Amino acid sequence: MVDGVADDERHVDFEAIYRRELVPIVALAVALTGNRETGADLAHEAMLRAFRDWASVSQLERPGGWIRRVVINLAHDVRRRGDRERRALRRLDTSDASHPASPNDEFWSAVRNLPERQRTVVALRYIEDLAVADIASLVEVSEGTVKTSLFRARRTLARVLGAEEVHDGDDR
Repeated sequence: MVDGVADDERHVDFEAIYRRELVPIVALAVALTGNRETGADLAHEAMLRAFRDWASVSQLERPGGWIRRVVINLAHDVRRRGDRERRALRRLDTSDASHPASPNDEFWSAVRNLPERQRTVVALRYIEDLAVADIASLVEVSEGTVKTSLFRARRTLARVLGAEEVHDGDDR
């Protein structure tokens, strides 16, 4: 036992992590990028990086947290580069009037327009259902910063979506 973590937990095999984490990692990446194909690509890239570095990653207390951090970084890189494919797909999606947007589409579209940190904490909170402390650890900021970002994101989303302020009442 090291740091309260059993040795068998530190030596989880990659296949088990892949099976357990792939779907939530893809959902996180899609929420961060706004595009299913790009999100799936980022999730698989993060898994590939974990596989390549498995000797180190498997020693971590939370290998899934490391993979999520890679996805967040990759999503931020895609956004900063202004990935042409993502922008073209978004233009096509918004110009297709034959498929009216659902309220969920409107919500995630509004989330994608939030500042980067707010977008990230909203995705981790509502897609991954992570606690504030876990989000703070993943994005490497204080819990107070996470709470402030969530508050500001909720306030902006409420204003943009014309709803009363959104609050899940559980900033754990």
